[in-house]
Amino acid sequence: MKKYSITRSPTYLCATLAFSAVLWLMSPATSAADNAPPLMLANSYHPGIRLADYWVSEKYDGVRGYWDGKQLLTRGGQPVIAPHWFTAGWPATPMDGELWAGREQFNLAVSTTRRETPDDSAWRGMRFMVFDLPAHGGTFNQRLKTLQDLIPKLKAPWVEAVAQTKISNHATLQRILERTVSQGGEVLMLHRGASFYQGLRNDDLLKLKTHEDAEATVVAYLPGKGKYQGMMGALVVETPQGLRFKLGSGFNDDQRRQPPALGSLITYRFRGLNPSGIPRFASFMREYQQ
Repeated sequence: MKKYSITRSPTYLCATLAFSAVLWLMSPATSAADNAPPLMLANSYHPGIRLADYWVSEKYDGVRGYWDGKQLLTRGGQPVIAPHWFTAGWPATPMDGELWAGREQFNLAVSTTRRETPDDSAWRGMRFMVFDLPAHGGTFNQRLKTLQDLIPKLKAPWVEAVAQTKISNHATLQRILERTVSQGGEVLMLHRGASFYQGLRNDDLLKLKTHEDAEATVVAYLPGKGKYQGMMGALVVETPQGLRFKLGSGFNDDQRRQPPALGSLITYRFRGLNPSGIPRFASFMREYQQ
């Protein structure tokens, strides 16, 4: 494997070091893993399932939010510091959902929910898209009915029950996916109606998208050329299987000036694998969110 090296300009080096320092300051002193809620996770959609058994909804591209009855937590167990009015009157019933700032506004959702001092104006544009009631005890069919009865009683327009639809064939599913993508969405979720809430990954919850995605660790930077001179040109990343490859597309100029820190996890999208095992048409999506 070729060994990559990078000669950074002083400007680029300062920006990288400053970015790493910000990440260090934003990191908690102790791990929140012990507080991580046992969330239901999705497998990838695959042919052969009985579609009539599932409810279909859009996957809102935000920050996974878990209301434990007292506070909001991220998927990794980190507290989300929202303004008091945002969660005022919420029930003691745990709710699982997505903290969403709108289509194609993922970065805004992340920056808003990460603040230790909430930005009230930013939170005015956030919504909590609720899709499940983890502690209900019934099947998803039963949980959905309770959820649809519960949310209107909160009288909080920024809390919404995710719309769920029943379909019976693959052609209809593909049409819904195409319509969702044309409107700026990316993914559909399929939830088995007869399933119980379990904090694990299985076929009771499936994810359908137009591309594949995966995580990798940032191990090096490659310098930019031409209009990217003095900035990051590409990342060298390593998959959990130990495969290293260059990731050079999908970044905006701000991300090239302040790239993800060495050792951090990122999510990338791709379309299949080359014979060498390297992802085809790999493109950066975001830093991995716990």
